[in-house]
Amino acid sequence: MLYLVGENLDKARAHYQAGTGRIVQLMRGIYADAEEDVDGTVLRHAVRIANYLYPRAYLSAASAVLLAPTRDGRLFISGPRSQRTRIRTLEIIQNTAPAHPSTAQAVIADGLGEFRIDVSSLRHRFLEAFRLRSEHAASVDEDMRASLAGRLVEEYGSPKEAADALWALARENEWYREGKQAERYILKSPSLIEVRNEATLDLVVAWHGQPIGALLHDGFEWRWQPENGFDLPLIQQRAPGKLPAFILSLLPEGWLERVLKGSDERAVLYSGKRYMSNITIGPDRDEIATLPADRLRTRLKDFCEASVFTGRYEGPARGSIEQSFEANLARLYASALTPRLSGVQVKAPMFLDPQGRLTPSTTEPFTHILKPAGTGGFQALPIVEFLSLTLGRSAGLEVPDIALTGMPEGMPAALIVERFDIRSGDEDDRRIALEDICSVLDLPPEAKYDGTIEKIARAVRPLSSAPEEDLLVLLKRALFAWLIADGDMHLKNLALLKIAAPSTDCFESVRMAPLYDAVTTSVFPGLEHDRMALKLGGKDDRLRRADFLRMAVTAGIPAGTADTAIDELTKSYSKALDQIIVPNVPSIDAEIAARAEQMLDLCRERLKAWH
Repeated sequence: MLYLVGENLDKARAHYQAGTGRIVQLMRGIYADAEEDVDGTVLRHAVRIANYLYPRAYLSAASAVLLAPTRDGRLFISGPRSQRTRIRTLEIIQNTAPAHPSTAQAVIADGLGEFRIDVSSLRHRFLEAFRLRSEHAASVDEDMRASLAGRLVEEYGSPKEAADALWALARENEWYREGKQAERYILKSPSLIEVRNEATLDLVVAWHGQPIGALLHDGFEWRWQPENGFDLPLIQQRAPGKLPAFILSLLPEGWLERVLKGSDERAVLYSGKRYMSNITIGPDRDEIATLPADRLRTRLKDFCEASVFTGRYEGPARGSIEQSFEANLARLYASALTPRLSGVQVKAPMFLDPQGRLTPSTTEPFTHILKPAGTGGFQALPIVEFLSLTLGRSAGLEVPDIALTGMPEGMPAALIVERFDIRSGDEDDRRIALEDICSVLDLPPEAKYDGTIEKIARAVRPLSSAPEEDLLVLLKRALFAWLIADGDMHLKNLALLKIAAPSTDCFESVRMAPLYDAVTTSVFPGLEHDRMALKLGGKDDRLRRADFLRMAVTAGIPAGTADTAIDELTKSYSKALDQIIVPNVPSIDAEIAARAEQMLDLCRERLKAWH
């Protein structure tokens, strides 16, 4: 509380309470409670203090507009003389008032009751804004000037009449330069024309069709503005001015980024509307509401036989010899309605309908991912990934439904992956999000190799709704990656699957996501000496059982539990290696078959060396 001698405190009592330490003296006649925030008290009562110290002065410049100090703690007044007074964080700046100031009274309430104080009138403060070499004038920013000009025109009926009224006051005080500048401004005010940076963006972000906030870009930096009433910790802007890591993790990488010609994040976000994790982004809230909801309509297993797709593929085709399959995919992605996928591998978003037709999901729900063969020695990539995921399922890891499919025009077989991060039908009202570990650690995608298994464990433990189970899954995932020689298990290929019930403010389930994008990288050209993407115990090669047990201890997994999990995984993995076969799918030539056999041989060698 503020105390002013002669107003709410007498001199004797002030002297006694200051002596006992109950109040502190700010300056002669002004005191504040010692146990309160004294700086805050001074700023809250700044106008009262100025009126107490300088009863013949009036508020002027920015303080006449704000009826308060500026945000940096300056209070502008005009009076008989020029002087500055500093009290803690408050600086009272007084300049010499003109001979014939124009003032009016304002009412101030600051918690100690109401009082009246003189302030410069609209005309007077507008003229003050054009004073030369004046700190008072500098305090009146462009928005204040424009607002004052509009208010004067409204009061006097026209810019010409307002200018005449300003000149009358200017002449009375011999402020001729100020009158000239004010007249020029009010007669030719640029505020009548709205000028804005057309590079600004105001994008609506929706999750499962519900708007959850806005992404704003002013041409310089990003600002995330959550929707009122949305309390789930899904998108958080931890670095001011930067795109939230969760949104950044959804953006395309690699070949797709080149196809979309995204020179920066703004361009990429403006070019698309649909993303993974059931996120839609666009400038028009109504249009966002019309986009198809990603729900499974048909299960892949209903159109599979011996892991081969038996439905009808109606996706991108190679076309003529001169036209590559990647170019066809590029045309598909040219539509802003085509869902965007992150990751460097060539992928196409697809929809599997109840009749078993697999079509591009440009205007349909995005339910399945098509992973076609690569080129330049990577033609076997779908087969190798299929074998890797199949081994993972056999080893006890959760894996989404997958199948191989023949492709038109003699193209190598492709892999179909069913999405596990979307609703499973019309009755499913869960809200689901998939957040990769890169985003969890608040790292940009280019830092996806900058981590360790131990660092992931430390991040997962406080977030998981079943931490002991998920840390064990992480241990198994790391071991499995080593056993299949997967050198690309980076931070974006590990994720948390978050599930919330409708209208709740917390995730009821946060678990390690199923295994995805697992590939024996060492069998492909240039990757023969591939190491683990993420270090474990400081090592990325020549890993042994002891290394994984040390990681388990670091993560807080009991040694016996870790030992049992390792034994169970390696036993199931060994059995699966003895039984696995390449499905009978068209277009598996001798080179692809040889690459698949090379992959399985490498897995057997790793397992043998492990034992």
